[in-house]
Amino acid sequence: MQVILMKSVPNLGSTGELVTVKNGYARNFLIPNGFAKLASGTNVAQLEHDKRIATHRAAKELGEAESLAKVLSGLDLTLNRKAGEQDKLFGSVTTIDIEKALSDKGYTVARRQIHLAEPIKALGSYEVAVKLHHGVEATLKLNIAGE
Repeated sequence: MQVILMKSVPNLGSTGELVTVKNGYARNFLIPNGFAKLASGTNVAQLEHDKRIATHRAAKELGEAESLAKVLSGLDLTLNRKAGEQDKLFGSVTTIDIEKALSDKGYTVARRQIHLAEPIKALGSYEVAVKLHHGVEATLKLNIAGE
């Protein structure tokens, strides 16, 4: 019996795949638990339509991520912070601060996309990695200046 997987099933396939399984496995486990639906003509056509839409959406997101990466790579971001002796900051600069500074400039980047090994605790220039999409990463130049 052919079924379309609605959820990934270990040792069988991933979401959206058309697989052949035994009748009892499909009727007694996969379909009642919502892991699959019967591969009728209508369901297969809907699956193909959904795949085309997902492919188009993924290409659009990739293009947007690449254009944003190009802009962010050329951007110099400066944050002013109070510092004490030996250029040590009172507090630190975290991904939340960088996200806020980017949003003030008009760029939408989630803080989870900004990768810092550890919070910045001193004045100076830093390079911050921003992972925008799978395989698309930008390096942002960040300057921490004293007030």
